[in-house]
This record gives sequence, C-alpha cells and structure tokens, in this order.
Amino acid sequence: MARSLTAEDLLAGANMQHAVEIPAALLPKGETAGSVVLRPLTVRDVQRVTQAAREQAALTSTLMVQQALVQPPLTLEQVSGLPAGLVEFLLEEVNRISGLSMQAGDVEDAVRAPLSRACFLLAREFGWTPEQCSQLTVGQVLLYLEMMATGEARVGTP
Repeated sequence: MARSLTAEDLLAGANMQHAVEIPAALLPKGETAGSVVLRPLTVRDVQRVTQAAREQAALTSTLMVQQALVQPPLTLEQVSGLPAGLVEFLLEEVNRISGLSMQAGDVEDAVRAPLSRACFLLAREFGWTPEQCSQLTVGQVLLYLEMMATGEARVGTP
C-alpha cells in the first residue's frame, strides 16, 4: 500500500523550478539555444490569471507565462512583446510542469467517454451549444437520451 502523503508533500511541488531549453529556432537570428527557469502555477495563480483575464481572454496566456517565469523575470508588458511562437512554446511548458496539459491519448479518451459521446448526441439532436450541454445534470442527460431512444425527442433548449 502506498504511503499517506502529508500536507508538506503536496505543497512541495509548488516550489519546484524547472530549467526549460528554448530552441534556437524560436529566438532571434544569430542567437543560440538557451534556457529559462519556470515554476508550476498554483491554484492561486490560476485563479488570479482567470480573474485578471476575465475581460480580455487574450491576456490569459501571457499572464500564465509571466507568473511562471522565474529566470529571467519579465513584466507583463515584456511578455506581451515576445514573439507569439515563443510565448506559445513557454505556455506549453508552463501547462506541462503545472499538470494542466493533456497527455497523448487523453483527448481521444475524453472523446470516447460515454458522457462526452452522450453530450455530442444531444447537441446534434437538439441543436444545443456545448455550454448548454455542460449545464445538464447526469440525470437530465439520461432522460434526454431515453427520449431520443423512444422517439419522443423534440428540438428545444435544456
């Protein structure tokens, strides 16, 4: 049996730092590859980024990179001035070290999950948006699926 983790064990991951190699192709011509230091985002960081970017969704990625970048530290304005490809690369790394990215096969597994397939069927049958489907309870999903199976389904909103 695995040992029980302590609060300190769980919180220790937030203090980790990761050196990430930046490919030379993402840097200005003539620059060689180099590295930066990133830290994983905490729940507090993600909440702060979400709140700050509520009115400007485009800010989310730059805020996430800015919060995670330990060395060299950059301001939000500086991160906003970086080439888009470099920010995209750094964001992928931030997501990876923070445990926010999906592994190979995760998307396929999610698509094949019964609830995902059911929501897809309901969206197609009733013309609902993904947001409308996400608001359904499991009981409602089952009810609407049953209605579809018995031919009682009619176009409408949840």
